[in-house]
Amino acid sequence: MHYAAKSWDKTRRVIIKAEHNRLGSNPRFVVTNLAQTDRYLYEKIYCARGDMENRIKDQQLGLFAHRASSHRWWNNQFRQLLSGLAYVLFEGMRKLALKNTPLEKASPQTLRLTLLKIGAVIVRNTRRIKIMMSSACPHQDIFRTIALRLNTS
Repeated sequence: MHYAAKSWDKTRRVIIKAEHNRLGSNPRFVVTNLAQTDRYLYEKIYCARGDMENRIKDQQLGLFAHRASSHRWWNNQFRQLLSGLAYVLFEGMRKLALKNTPLEKASPQTLRLTLLKIGAVIVRNTRRIKIMMSSACPHQDIFRTIALRLNTS
C-alpha cells in the first residue's frame, strides 16, 4: 500500500501489521521509502528499533542513567559513563555466566537487586576472598554458579 500526505513530495510505502490477541487489537503501521521486503523491514528494522528503546529504558530505570541532577556537566557526564559501564558489565555477565539460568534474560534492575543488593560478610586474606552469605539467601545457588563461571572464564 502507498500513501502520501499533502505535505509530502512523493508517496511512501506503508507496511501494516494487524494483530489481534486476548488483549485486543494491536495494529502497527510503518511508513518507509526503503526498498527491502515488508517482512525484513518490520522484523529486522522496526522491531530492532523497539528492542533498542527497551535497552535504553533498562539502563535509565535499572542503572540510574536518567539521573542528571547536578548543575555541572562533568558530574552528569560521569554518571552517564558509570551507568554505561554498569550496563556493559551486566551484558558481559549475562553472556559469560548467566546462560541456562533463571536470570539469563533478566533486566539489569533484576540482576542488580538479585545479585548485588544482598547482605554478606566478605573476608579477605592473602590467599583468597571469602564471601559468606546468610543461609536464608534465596539466590545463593545461582550466585555460586555465576561466581564459578566467572572465575573460570
